[in-house]
Amino acid sequence: MDEDLVEAVLRLGAATAAGMAIGLNRDLANKPMGMRTLGLVSLGSALATLATMNFGALGFPADAVSRTIQGILTGVGFIGGGVILRDIGRRTVYGLTTASTVWIAAVLGITCGLGAWRIAMAAGAITLVLLVLGGPFERMLHLLRTGEPPEADDDKVQPKRDQMTR
Repeated sequence: MDEDLVEAVLRLGAATAAGMAIGLNRDLANKPMGMRTLGLVSLGSALATLATMNFGALGFPADAVSRTIQGILTGVGFIGGGVILRDIGRRTVYGLTTASTVWIAAVLGITCGLGAWRIAMAAGAITLVLLVLGGPFERMLHLLRTGEPPEADDDKVQPKRDQMTR
């Protein structure tokens, strides 16, 4: 097998795995985006990055990768925006963490597409630690500060996935 093809498959696979790992966290929290969605966002970002990097051999401008990355991040914002909900009566916003996972999955995909393995692994690990431990840490701080549990938790307010399709 061609060495360049093996490298490309490894980059695409790593990007998909990074997105799926974040998506697993969202699935376990019963959020509207899960492993498949975030795996595809990350894979698509890596694919667009890899494809653009190969444009140089075809005579495309050197700054094409930069413009592609800008386009990915702009487009992914629309996907993330679709999961943000606003409750006017309670003056609260829900879904920001899930929207942020779309963005970080795209950036991890770009990073894998560029072949920056150590950066991608470090950022992926930090992302997972933040997603797993961030919510309990926020609730603990709120309890210590106010003496009361938080009024509403992002994980509990959103409707269950099966309720959304009814």
